[in-house]
Amino acid sequence: MRKSKRAQQAAEVEIDVEQVDGDDVDVAIPDEAESDVEVFDDSKSAPADRADEGPFDETEANPVRPYVDLGGVKIVPREGLHLRLEVEEGSKRVVAVGLDFAKSTLQVQPFAAPRSAGLWNEIRGQISEQIQRQGGATSEVDGPFGPEVRAEIPVMGGDAGMTRLARFIGVDGPRWFLRGVIAGDATVDDEAAEKIEELFRSVVVVRGTNPMAPRDLIPLTMPKAGPTDGPGATPSQV
Repeated sequence: MRKSKRAQQAAEVEIDVEQVDGDDVDVAIPDEAESDVEVFDDSKSAPADRADEGPFDETEANPVRPYVDLGGVKIVPREGLHLRLEVEEGSKRVVAVGLDFAKSTLQVQPFAAPRSAGLWNEIRGQISEQIQRQGGATSEVDGPFGPEVRAEIPVMGGDAGMTRLARFIGVDGPRWFLRGVIAGDATVDDEAAEKIEELFRSVVVVRGTNPMAPRDLIPLTMPKAGPTDGPGATPSQV
């Protein structure tokens, strides 16, 4: 039987697994108990067309589109996409999904969130504070997904004064929050930025039905044997 073009593209997606040390993660989402912020805006932050254009909840995903199933997220395969799973060295837990595309990188992480409240309006300020404590600089701008943090981050172990650019984006969905970190050409080139933003839009978040505290990482897993054809739920547990 002849494979469809989409199926062929799905088969071409390269998947690597790389270990990350906790010290290598530049900016983590602080636990709610560790936050010094007592009063914050807990309204949801998301594009008005999120349900139609993404990022999607599993109930909103296209049922006939092929996906690479990684547990807490599903990724649409496409030509030229290189996928990396970032694994915590001690626990061997998958903590992030890295996507290399259009001479740029997009790291995505899905987190549990309250049903009626959002996380991004609070987390943006905490990200900026963390980067500034590291000696970096940040600014907040209105981007295609709403407010985002543009950052200039010192390169750990590099020459004095060496920095790298990054964009921190976030979207509050139904009972989940999806964070993205963009680096590479998409921080300075409009064409590359559009491609990476469309890639972020295409991500499907699978929250599952298990009880989870807000800010808990929705479990990510190694990919199944092949792309799935539908948005079926993936039970997950930390």
